Amino acid sequence: MSTGTDVSDRVLAGKCECGAVRYRVPDAFLYAGNCHCSNCRASTGSAFKPFAGIERDKLEIVEGADTLLVWGDDDANHTRCGICGSLLYSVVRDGAYVHVAMGSLADDPSIRPTDHIFVGSKAPWFEITDDLPQSEEY
Repeated sequence: MSTGTDVSDRVLAGKCECGAVRYRVPDAFLYAGNCHCSNCRASTGSAFKPFAGIERDKLEIVEGADTLLVWGDDDANHTRCGICGSLLYSVVRDGAYVHVAMGSLADDPSIRPTDHIFVGSKAPWFEITDDLPQSEEY
């Protein structure tokens, strides 16, 4: 018999920089990585996007849904706060999953990125210094 809380029962809070958009998602991410593709670099304004993937229907916007800025279509997009512009998540895999921008999580998820993807197009000024596996593409 377990006396602690199962990780899959934990619910994590996330938010944009200005706090207008808030979401919650179970701490049940299926995978996590660091994407170095040019789109993720441009969308984050940084060297890569740390993301955690989960089924789309598990992410719930609890505040500020009316302020969301969706760039793309329903099945493939980047979703941001329409006020401060913070990237919150990307809808991927034909709309079935979201890649939560890990920097938008207010709580600490149990998952950590396990690899670097699209390093073939990484920023030339950035050096990967950890020992995680690297893939030229996905």
